[in-house]
Amino acid sequence: MIDLRLLREDPDRVRASQRARGEDVALVDALISADERRRSSGVRFDELRAEQRQLGKLIPKAAGEEKAELLKKAGQLAADVKTADAERDTADAETQELLLRLGNLVHPDVPVGGEEDFVTLETHGTIRDFGAEGFEPKDHLELGQLLGAIDVERGAKVSGSRFYFLTGVGALLELALVNAAIAQATEAGFTPMLTPALVRPQSMAGTGFLGQAAQDVYHLDKDDLYLVGTSEVPLAAYHMDEIIDVERLPLRYAGFSPCFRREAGSHGKDTKGIFRVHQFDKVEMFSYVAPEDSEAEHQRLLAWEKQWLTSLELPFRVIDVATGDLGASAARKFDCEAWIPTQGKYRELTSTSDCTEFQSRRLSIRVRDGKQVRPLATLNGTLCAVPRTIVAILENHQQADGSVYVPEVLRPYLGGREVLEPVSR
Repeated sequence: MIDLRLLREDPDRVRASQRARGEDVALVDALISADERRRSSGVRFDELRAEQRQLGKLIPKAAGEEKAELLKKAGQLAADVKTADAERDTADAETQELLLRLGNLVHPDVPVGGEEDFVTLETHGTIRDFGAEGFEPKDHLELGQLLGAIDVERGAKVSGSRFYFLTGVGALLELALVNAAIAQATEAGFTPMLTPALVRPQSMAGTGFLGQAAQDVYHLDKDDLYLVGTSEVPLAAYHMDEIIDVERLPLRYAGFSPCFRREAGSHGKDTKGIFRVHQFDKVEMFSYVAPEDSEAEHQRLLAWEKQWLTSLELPFRVIDVATGDLGASAARKFDCEAWIPTQGKYRELTSTSDCTEFQSRRLSIRVRDGKQVRPLATLNGTLCAVPRTIVAILENHQQADGSVYVPEVLRPYLGGREVLEPVSR
């Protein structure tokens, strides 16, 4: 959530952020009104309580008609205090409810617009010319079947659409990717973490995933627990309700977990293969830093993602995501999109978001700097979303005979294999 003081001092900035996101600007005025009622009712309650305490001191000293009058006044005052207390609680609840609906303030350099209004910041690698090489590229599903690596038919039989099995060398490829990604993160100073896949509502809400993203979340009604769509959630909630000494910052974690997404808003999109699925594994970077260091940390997370994709020898580009395509918690987000030959376009493989103080305020995570205690900043960055990375590797590194070249960084985790060979034709 944003700082209410900023809302009071610069409401136009908050309105402009909402407008850029394509969200309801009227929410800002409703929140200002609720906050004013909350503050005024709080002042009224404090005044009445002070008067009540003062009256309480006078009653024991009074007698006769004076005491009777004071007792009558005390009765009325007690009723007024109760009313003021209820009004304060109502206004506070309304303020909090509206505040939780408000997205983070977008960074001033974020391009304004919708999904297609991103700005390309840089491109890396060379897109292969398969025509010049003398063959038509196969898609990842055909390659996966040739390699005995992907089985979507049995995935659908067992679990339904958008589920799959990774078999044989496909399973080994996932393990190689995860181990290589964790090795890079560990070398960069991240603490490896295996995180829970089920979290409480306050963890999910605190990271901002029960707002605009709620349609994609799996909820277990009986237990009131949520299946995470990313280990960002448990990593963000890891220090919930804690105060961290500034000397410990930055704190950096690399979480590995299964991820679950309904993909409710993606009907008809990427239905073939394993690019968009309901369950997948992912290595996620997460940082806690002082607010003034968040922009520099954002660039560091992006650099680690670029290092990873470069080590996989994939052609990719980096985009600055537009305001209307930001998640509620992100002030700014960079995506790294790999080239997918059979689709003839770049597709998102990793993303990194600067959430500034938005999540830490909701989760009550603060930093102690001398005598000052204040919210800190949180950032997240995907290092390896396994299925999409497998898609990119298979399609970009395929050979004419259906085999697939193995990038050098993965070979130690694949028994030294330089090529994945077809097992069926």
